[in-house]
Parts: sequence; structure tokens; C-alpha cells
Amino acid sequence: MTSEITTKIALFKGKTIRKTIYKNKWWFSVVDVIEVLTDTERPRKY
Repeated sequence: MTSEITTKIALFKGKTIRKTIYKNKWWFSVVDVIEVLTDTERPRKY
């Protein structure tokens, strides 16, 4: 059983958001999304 995983970088408001496609669905890094939406330097604290 093999699943193809593709990882890419998305840009949103000039910042990068890591994303991966797994089993035909996009998965985004929650830490990256929080950083962009809150404009904080420490998104892991959320």
C-alpha cells in the first residue's frame, strides 16, 4: 500500500504556509496558518 505525498509551500500575505497533499486532500500546517492570521512571532503559544 503506497500513498503519494507531495509537499509544497503556499504564500499568504507574503508569508509561507507549508502544505501537503495526502490521499487527494490538502493538509496545512496549523502553526503557519496561526502565524499568518494573528501576525505573532510565537504562533506555537496559541
